[in-house]
Amino acid sequence: MLPRLKELFDKEIKSNLKEKLGYKNFYMVPQIKKIVINMGLGLDGNDSKIIKSCEEDLSKITGQKPVITKFKKSISNFKTRKNTNAGLKVTLRKSKMYEFIDRLVNIALPRIKDFRGLSLKGFDKFGNYTFGVKEHIIFTEVNFDKVDKIRGLDITIVIKSLKKEDSFELLKRFNFPFIEKRSN
Repeated sequence: MLPRLKELFDKEIKSNLKEKLGYKNFYMVPQIKKIVINMGLGLDGNDSKIIKSCEEDLSKITGQKPVITKFKKSISNFKTRKNTNAGLKVTLRKSKMYEFIDRLVNIALPRIKDFRGLSLKGFDKFGNYTFGVKEHIIFTEVNFDKVDKIRGLDITIVIKSLKKEDSFELLKRFNFPFIEKRSN
């Protein structure tokens, strides 16, 4: 079954963006390629029970098994050793990606305490958007009673686009709650 947002993108958003941005064909229109979700564990990466519980939480959130990432260098100030566990990572593509965006925008982000919107500073020069979430318990799939420690998530949305402004327009069409610019 085709996800709701994928269907919306193919039928409405793609043609509207083509007209608004003045592109000649549909292949120039910005589109989301993948979503990468990271959960850093830091010093807790050495404990197998913590890794297992975080792995279960992240797999419930994304619907996909996460990969354990390792440190590339030993840094004494951060108390890290080379090839020890650093965190967890999941890369979502195709239909799982659209389902995750739907849950993120409509269910998870409104559950954040004192949420005023996403910052516009999260765009890089290639048009990708990155933001952090301080509590992974905003997702309804995570059972709050079984969580040992509240952890943060980094979410990167990789967008095929020519400019930052085009990526912003695409995410705005997907109802991402950005902070409004004020004019004084």
